[in-house]
Amino acid sequence: MQNTNLVNRNRYALITGATSGFGYELARLFARDSYNLILVARSEERLQEITDELKNEFAIEATPVAADLFRPEAAREIYDRVAQMGIEVDVLVNDAGQGEWGKFVDIPLERSLDIIQLNISSLVALTKYFVADMVARGEGKILQLGSEAGKAPMPLLSVYAATKAFVISFSTALSNELKDTGVTITVLLPGAADTDFFHKAHGEASKTYREEELQTPQEVAKDGYEALMSGESKIISGSKTKMHVYMANMMPDEANAANMRKKMEVSDKQDGRTYPQHDASARERDRINETAGVESGDYHA
Repeated sequence: MQNTNLVNRNRYALITGATSGFGYELARLFARDSYNLILVARSEERLQEITDELKNEFAIEATPVAADLFRPEAAREIYDRVAQMGIEVDVLVNDAGQGEWGKFVDIPLERSLDIIQLNISSLVALTKYFVADMVARGEGKILQLGSEAGKAPMPLLSVYAATKAFVISFSTALSNELKDTGVTITVLLPGAADTDFFHKAHGEASKTYREEELQTPQEVAKDGYEALMSGESKIISGSKTKMHVYMANMMPDEANAANMRKKMEVSDKQDGRTYPQHDASARERDRINETAGVESGDYHA
């Protein structure tokens, strides 16, 4: 039986993007540490599966909240729903995020604006609503999902990389503002990882996804969780990611953009990666493909 952490058993963590990738693995870490969970994602069916899984395995309370953070109203609706349940959120994890692979001129404007809404506007709104309550109580923690992509211009993922640059800057500034309040903000910078990000971004044919060694979601989540609990303002996950960030800091933007462009171009490797090995991310992709009428395991760039 899972041992109960008596300190945390009445605490709540709210996690967006909780049905796959980093969000799923972070939810498992919080549950293992006896936090109760509020799990946020778009798919009610997937949310219920994950909710039942975590409740049964870890004997914690878990509440699914289906919400579409592409909608400007969603952040407020989540906050109001939590307030109606009489729950105080001790930890907020802003994990939900997407990108879109391709040239900016070829991507529909609506898709680019949706990514900005999800990655920036909804993150800012959720941070605003919950951090105000945390400051009033004199305690709380927030984990923001940045990316190494936010440290360099990234052709073919230009809007995504720009949104992550915002998240890094915003979170670092808030970390400074919140000193001596009892509230900490940690921004997590992973590298390319074995999640369903590239599938949702239609970037599975990129050299990065098909050819490079990817971080595991478990590794990234562990780094983020430990940094969050330690009150660190920023954590770069993985030695390769640290090297990439170091090099990006040393190089001019033009050189960084040229380097990133090569990583994002279409791979000519015929036997490269086409599917995530991470189980929860693979299940998420299968569910998306089922909805779209695609056979499980099929590759679509």
